Amino acid sequence: MTPASPAALSALRSGIISAAATGCLAFALLASPAARAQDANPVLAKVNGAEIRQSDVTLAEEELGPSLAQMDPAAKKENVLAFLIDMKIVAKAAEDKKIADRAEFKKRLEFARNRLLMDDLLSVEGKAATTDEAMKKVYEDAAKQISGEQEVHARHILVETEDEAKAVAEELKKGADFAELAKKKSKDPGASDGGDLGFFTKDQMVPEFSAVAFALEPGKISDPVKSQFGWHIIKVEEKRSRKPPTFEQVKPQIEQYVTRKAQSDYVAQLRQSAKVERMDKPADAAAPAPADAAKTPAPAKK
Repeated sequence: MTPASPAALSALRSGIISAAATGCLAFALLASPAARAQDANPVLAKVNGAEIRQSDVTLAEEELGPSLAQMDPAAKKENVLAFLIDMKIVAKAAEDKKIADRAEFKKRLEFARNRLLMDDLLSVEGKAATTDEAMKKVYEDAAKQISGEQEVHARHILVETEDEAKAVAEELKKGADFAELAKKKSKDPGASDGGDLGFFTKDQMVPEFSAVAFALEPGKISDPVKSQFGWHIIKVEEKRSRKPPTFEQVKPQIEQYVTRKAQSDYVAQLRQSAKVERMDKPADAAAPAPADAAKTPAPAKK
């Protein structure tokens, strides 16, 4: 038999390697769904043989939420994993002591189960209701309520007594700068800003204050005005018709409102068809409570 030439051996080796690589690739492709699932949800630790996976850490992070907010991702993951390890260890010890067989534990477990079922179902109902169409309808209704509403931009000086207010008014008549005088004399927290209150609507101030502020022309200063907070001297800087913010500016607040209203309506609907008996109150107290018809939230000021 004629020995194979070096070139033939090299070609043969290349063919074997290529076939092996192709086989590995085919195996990887065949196994890829399970393999990818394992890679996406790796085992991070084992406690007495019980696995803790990445999905367990993610769930715990969601549940523990606010307490982890200030941690960087690496520290958060480490702390949550340590917590889950301890939880597994302690839970096993509790099982060994038959804690789960106690009546009080079963009662708390049932409460937790019902609460989780309620939260999950209401979350589904809230998300289903929060469509762009529903949110835009709420926005349009609220925008109609505030379009054209008048706003006033004013400053004020707040003092405790009428005599102090009259003294301030005299200084202003003599030409004192309102903002500078507010910094020196006003007891209001906004004194450092020269008494600037920004823009506000009538219902955002106490009636006595609003009545005077909205009656004044821009640039004019009021006589002393008494309210529950003390005595005010008011200067109106400008007036304008209120414009609603854009939909995108208030979308988060509207989304929250639509979600909560949908959840409230859903609970009211379920309660209508439920037989509720209150043993601690007269029969009429067990009647379904009316749905909380929350007012459509007016979009926030610009």
